[in-house]
Amino acid sequence: MTCQQLAITAFGDVNNLQLQSAETPVPEGRQVLVGVSFAGVNPIDAKTRAGLGWAAQQNQDKLPWVPGYDMSGVILAVGEEVTQWTVGQHVCGFVGFPLAGGCYSEQVLADAETLSAVPETVSLAHAAALPLAGQTALQALEKASVKPGERVLILAGAGGVGHLAVQLAKAKGAVVLATCSADNLEFLSALGAEAIDYRAQALNTGMKPVDVLIDLVGGEAGIEAQACVKPGGRVVTVPTITAEAVNASAKMAGLHAQGMLVSPSVAQNDLMLAMMAKGELKLHISEHFNLEAGAQAHRQIETGRTRGKIVLVMKG
Repeated sequence: MTCQQLAITAFGDVNNLQLQSAETPVPEGRQVLVGVSFAGVNPIDAKTRAGLGWAAQQNQDKLPWVPGYDMSGVILAVGEEVTQWTVGQHVCGFVGFPLAGGCYSEQVLADAETLSAVPETVSLAHAAALPLAGQTALQALEKASVKPGERVLILAGAGGVGHLAVQLAKAKGAVVLATCSADNLEFLSALGAEAIDYRAQALNTGMKPVDVLIDLVGGEAGIEAQACVKPGGRVVTVPTITAEAVNASAKMAGLHAQGMLVSPSVAQNDLMLAMMAKGELKLHISEHFNLEAGAQAHRQIETGRTRGKIVLVMKG
């Protein structure tokens, strides 16, 4: 038996994403074989395909390489040591991070301990889109030690990580401000944020200082937004490529700054799935692309203007 995968054949353009056939893997030991229904598409996938970042450096001699770190689907088979999962269960997970990837595939092997059960009231598409973005959002807020009543500014609040971070910060009792384009002002307001059109005016114009900055943009935007943070405030910057510069600038301004790399957590995934099941956390999917249209999905995510999340749909 074979399955279809979308692989990076060479670093560079989106056209270097090519379909390939692979032998259906057989789970052993603690492994589970998942028939993938949906795979999340994340900016790190496009960054790696372009040849940027640590995952690209580590995998440059292993091409073709199948990207994708989060997925949902149905268990097809389990290894002989697996007791907590059975064939037919609906699961999702943040798997293969950071070096194995593999979720842009009709079938993927995952360690039993990396999976979460998908609640009946959560769609498989939404379950696939949650893990990486949701855990990035939650861990950024935890790293910033966000407390009830604090003012939190989130850059790129309408994006995949951002729109979840807005809601999770609200759930922590914070007052949330978030930047976006004019098209997304209403979207973010509906999620409970004070939405700010970053093109309309300088961020700190008339803004009461914030306690925390969650920087999901990096670079100059991440540095300029530090003017909105009160003396001694906290900054967490997520984009790794510009983290050093953003942190250096923040420290010169007397702010407490740190970068972060998301770390997979089943407990956090379970928590957010439960919130979604209760309607306490809403995940927005802007577009679905078939696996063979993965290049289009990468083009879309590289615009930096995607509202919420994008998923790949498998035929299997």
